[in-house]
Amino acid sequence: MEVIMGIRYLSSGESHGPELTAIIEGFPSNVEMNLEKINYQLARRQKGHGRGGRMLIEKDQAQVVAGIRFAKTTGAPICIKVTNDDWVNWEKKMAHFDINNDQISPVSKPRPGHADLSGGIKYQQRDLRNILERASARETTIRVATGAVCRQLLEIFGIEIYSHVLQIGEISVEKPIRPFDIDTPDKWADVVEESPVRCYDSDTAMKMMNEIDTIKKQGDSVGGIVEIIVTGMPIGIGSYAHWERKLDSRLAAIVMSVQAMKGVEFGIGFQAGYKPGSLVHDEIYYTKGDGFYRNTNNAGGIEGGISNGEPIIIRAAMKPIPTLYKPLQSVDIETKQAFAASIERSDACAVPAAAVVIENAIAIELANAMVEKFSGDSIEEMTRNWNSYNDLVQNY
Repeated sequence: MEVIMGIRYLSSGESHGPELTAIIEGFPSNVEMNLEKINYQLARRQKGHGRGGRMLIEKDQAQVVAGIRFAKTTGAPICIKVTNDDWVNWEKKMAHFDINNDQISPVSKPRPGHADLSGGIKYQQRDLRNILERASARETTIRVATGAVCRQLLEIFGIEIYSHVLQIGEISVEKPIRPFDIDTPDKWADVVEESPVRCYDSDTAMKMMNEIDTIKKQGDSVGGIVEIIVTGMPIGIGSYAHWERKLDSRLAAIVMSVQAMKGVEFGIGFQAGYKPGSLVHDEIYYTKGDGFYRNTNNAGGIEGGISNGEPIIIRAAMKPIPTLYKPLQSVDIETKQAFAASIERSDACAVPAAAVVIENAIAIELANAMVEKFSGDSIEEMTRNWNSYNDLVQNY
């Protein structure tokens, strides 16, 4: 029998089904939970300049079904769900057992950039709605809710996760400012949250919004680059021993699992490929008061698959949303005739929302890694292991 040492979760639900559901297993007991914090993360996901009509329909709220009692985790699997308000308009089209509805036309026209065609062939589905409903980015709703649960575990250990947008289309931030670059990280976070494009630089943010508006008027969509910053991560999370235990490998996988992501890098990332080693590797220093530290963070907080105590810096590239109002060419799977790909409700730009999704996806994997390292059935046991490990680190 396989023994699960960390946290794992499963989710279920379709874009236009009745609800999205997640079960989180392996979460320690006695962790205080705040439902408002979960709903706050869900609200953040729905914001951003360039979002489409679906955000006007859904007002996402999480409902805890199991695993939390009197605002504390019990150690049992946690079950949470988010209702799809749009379900009332799709009950017949998405019926679970009504097989006599002849008025529903199957979707036979795959859209370029989506999972429609490949998924239809893989799962032998002639109605491509059976593919697009689950492949939809609506799935990220329940992932954000799951991440919001995991963040409340990370907060106990002083681990914070931030995000901001570095680029939308051809508009980019020249010199990024990060939360640890100023005296008050919370102020940095407040500025980013108030920005419709999650950009700390107000002048660049205005240019980004203009870029989105211009692209939208053309019936097109635009992608961009987001940066995630994790502070407070201790030294020694992850491992060099096996490929699947490397922290950067695991984080790269969780980032790339988010819909529309096409690239990920850590620290200076691809720049390391054309710089000499003397300008890439972070020199190590030591003082009795501070212990080991670096003056640079080109590695992005991870070396050899292990966190090194510096902030973890991750960037992800998001492709433009593939559902366009000036549709691309495709081929009907039934008639094999060419057609202009169908238009469904969509965003002109979802880059700011993607940053929030990736934050919470990363929270899931970091919480998993922390439970693996400081294993315990309760938060009290996990905290004791954490304190003991910190003593070892400080005396190394």
